[in-house]
Amino acid sequence: MGYRIVVVGATGNVGREMLNILAERQFPVDEIAALASRRSLGTEVSFGDKTLTTKDLDTFDFTGWDMALFAVGSEATKVYAPKAAAAGCVVIDNSSLYRYDPEIPLIVPECNPEAIHGYKNKNIIANPNCSTAQMVVALKPLHDRAKIKRVVVSTYQSVSGAGKDGMDELWDQTKAIYNPTTDVPPNKFQKQIAFNVIPQIDVFMEDGSTKEEWKMVVETKKIVDPSIKVTATCVRVPVFVGHSEAVNIEFEEFLDEDEARDILREAPGIMVIDKREPGGYVSPIECAGDFATFISRIRQDSTVENGINLWCVSDNLRKGAALNAVQIAELLGREVLKKG
Repeated sequence: MGYRIVVVGATGNVGREMLNILAERQFPVDEIAALASRRSLGTEVSFGDKTLTTKDLDTFDFTGWDMALFAVGSEATKVYAPKAAAAGCVVIDNSSLYRYDPEIPLIVPECNPEAIHGYKNKNIIANPNCSTAQMVVALKPLHDRAKIKRVVVSTYQSVSGAGKDGMDELWDQTKAIYNPTTDVPPNKFQKQIAFNVIPQIDVFMEDGSTKEEWKMVVETKKIVDPSIKVTATCVRVPVFVGHSEAVNIEFEEFLDEDEARDILREAPGIMVIDKREPGGYVSPIECAGDFATFISRIRQDSTVENGINLWCVSDNLRKGAALNAVQIAELLGREVLKKG
């Protein structure tokens, strides 16, 4: 016996990935519905070897459905997620709307699976920000061993994090550089993204940080440990898929780089590729389409008493969004609903 699953926002990048991953991981599905806004109504999407026709989110009745994976923005989520939850359908939301609600669990299954039972508060579970998700997968097993005091992270985030419009803008601007008669001014991003990097993701806050940087701070504390100090600089780079992060970690006690490497090799969801030779590390283009979070460049930081540096790369449409949502659904089914 399987589950009745709804994917909300099925025509977007993340929604399509959710459908792909549900099929790839052979999630026990008895029935599946693909929902979209009226402007995308009737669009066909793939689910394994099946083709689904999208239904109208506005008129859909969530009664009798087990889980709804939401991949729409906060505004639409604010309207439809409470309706689904009230109808008894557990919402797994990819937007930022519910991440900071103390009554709603924010889950990365490799890190805090025990939080799944908090779904009962509002029948809603939050999926973290893409840049946070991959980082905490690496932080948690190290924190369990040596307790993290402080994290300094710089991100190199792909344009797919800004959706299809971001990917189109990079593509169009890149083509325009080789065609002087064409001009593609910035629209989705604040400055030209082709052959450039932009040290701003989301809006600026009063303290000078951006909201993306603030998200990494708050979400890491909620998922791993509220005592961890985090400072982040988030940068958009001209890469289509795959977020990269340079992470500096300061521990309360000494952790040898070799032991850190061994811990990460044994940790769930992580693949360590760390050879001290040219090309002996993973770049974002190599992680695209993969489930794993890849860790490279593990080394001691001699500038602090108990420090480690590492390089972290993951497919942001997968672990940073769709995969984590499906893993939450798997955890919910395994630990709570127990139908599959």
